[in-house]
Parts: sequence; C-alpha cells; structure tokens
Amino acid sequence: MSRGGKRAGAGRPVGTSRYGESTKTLRIPISRIEEVKDYLENQLQGIPLYSSKVRAGFPSPADDYIESYLNLNEYLIKHPASTFFLIAAGDSMTDAGIQPGDMLIVDKSLEALHGKIVIAAIDGELTVKRLSKSNGKVQLLPGNKAYKPIDITDSQDLVIWGVVTYVIHQAV
Repeated sequence: MSRGGKRAGAGRPVGTSRYGESTKTLRIPISRIEEVKDYLENQLQGIPLYSSKVRAGFPSPADDYIESYLNLNEYLIKHPASTFFLIAAGDSMTDAGIQPGDMLIVDKSLEALHGKIVIAAIDGELTVKRLSKSNGKVQLLPGNKAYKPIDITDSQDLVIWGVVTYVIHQAV
C-alpha cells in the first residue's frame, strides 16, 4: 500500500472552501498574519443592495427587500492588479464631474482612447484631463471653460498613467 502523494478523490471538493474556489498554501511572516486575515475578510464583505429605486422627485416608500449584496471592489475595480486611486486637486475638470478632493479610480490596463478621461504625466507633471486624438494631433482637454486645452508637442514627454473609470465624491 502506497503512502503519501496525490490520491484520486482525496482532499476537499473544488469550490467548497469559504472562498468558492481552490486555495493554496502560502508562507506569510507571523507579524503580517492578522493583516492578511483582515484583508481577506474585507474582500468578502458585501454591502446590501436594495431592490427599490430611489426617486429624485416625489418620495416613494422604500421596501425592506435586499436584492443582493454589493462588493464595491467587484463593482468598481475590473482589473485589481492594474488599478490605483488618486485624489483630484484643482478645478480644471469640474464640468466633467470631478471636484477638488474627489477620489479617482484609475485603470492602467485600459487603452487611452479619444474622449476618455486620463491621468497623464506631461514632462513629469501629473494632470487629469480628457484625451483628444484627431488628425495626428494630441490634446489634453480640461473640463472647465476657464482653462485652455494642452497641445502635446514632439518636444514634450507624455506618459498616460491610466484611464479614470470612476469618480467618488462626497454628497453635499
């Protein structure tokens, strides 16, 4: 009779772990175990999503039925390894819905297409603007009429850090 090694039918059935998928052993420094546990717990946490729609006009009684649970990481972040956050400063994008202090969710895996709001570095200076590509000309367009478009020339170093996918701002 053989001992040890892989045996057919042995082990936990696939998908029955608390994570709903296969798991793997990982060596973690003892000092970081609680941090990893907290991270995993928070990743699984969903926030109630009620089935009622909220009217911005005449009030309607809301029901107590929870349609599902919403995990904001799953909803807002499609490519976790390529996503980062920035805080907006200044008022050059207010007409595009970006206010000073807003949190920007940026995905660096997305292609920076014409019309998308991007995080760009021009000669090392970061800015958030709408990308314009037409007739071989590249511009960064502000979302505020008080500011002028930025024409990108061959002498400038332009690096697109990513595409803004969501803007989070506090309700007034």
